[in-house]
Amino acid sequence: MHFSARGIFDMTAENIGAKCTLAELKKQFEQNNVVLGIGMGVDKSGEAPHTNPQIIYHGAAEFPPFLMQCLGVDASVITPGNAAEVLESFERKMNEPTTAGIKIYTGYQPFYATDEIYRPFYRLAQKYEVPVVFHMGDTANSMGRLKYSHPLIVDEVAVDFPQVKFIIAHCGTPWIVDAVEVAAKNKNVYIDLSGLMEGRFEAKAQIEHFKPYLDVFRTWFNYLGNYKKLMYGSDWPLVDLQAYIEVIKSIVPEKAYEDVFYNNALRVFDRIPAYLCNLDR
Repeated sequence: MHFSARGIFDMTAENIGAKCTLAELKKQFEQNNVVLGIGMGVDKSGEAPHTNPQIIYHGAAEFPPFLMQCLGVDASVITPGNAAEVLESFERKMNEPTTAGIKIYTGYQPFYATDEIYRPFYRLAQKYEVPVVFHMGDTANSMGRLKYSHPLIVDEVAVDFPQVKFIIAHCGTPWIVDAVEVAAKNKNVYIDLSGLMEGRFEAKAQIEHFKPYLDVFRTWFNYLGNYKKLMYGSDWPLVDLQAYIEVIKSIVPEKAYEDVFYNNALRVFDRIPAYLCNLDR
């Protein structure tokens, strides 16, 4: 999911009749029995934006307890001169309990997942035992370059870094078959189901109208045969949470709901269990 108190998702939220505020997000979570969201860092840090991770700017004194974040990598500003400083900044953030993983925006930035510029971040993820999330598949604007966001490339980094968990966001849509095969082949690759649809809609009608499209997921998830590889995600505020939950429920069997909507995230994002445990104290 996404969140920013700086207004960059305000118009997106308006498209689903919502507001991109902490109060609104908390209400949405409570209404849909969501205990925790992991936001993808998109905001530039106020200090030294070229060398600090992209983060969630929430505008609150303390990090909202119902959120964690993946630190965003902006490869376009990394140079030989500042690379070491960038890694030091990421490492400092890795020591914060709210950090759940690393997000790499392949497709939006002109670097393949195998590029040397990313390899230090994979080693950092291995050191701190956090997963790496790749944007994969279609991009939200025409400035993206699709050759960098084809999910087949994840196979190479999964082989090179077998101790790191990699997540293919959006199931690599429209390259669903390729994303599933990469996850099927590599024990350290998982699939996030966010962003398969967007906007405001009535779930039942949407599921019926897009049956041919959703059948592709049903078919290839059946081929995968392992629902512990799949994780619910929303891409909120691109989509209404309640309606989107129904969409995801329509493409996985009921016996897998507990895993897809909860258990798998705890297994892949190793820091979630301790974070939730601390919230209960």
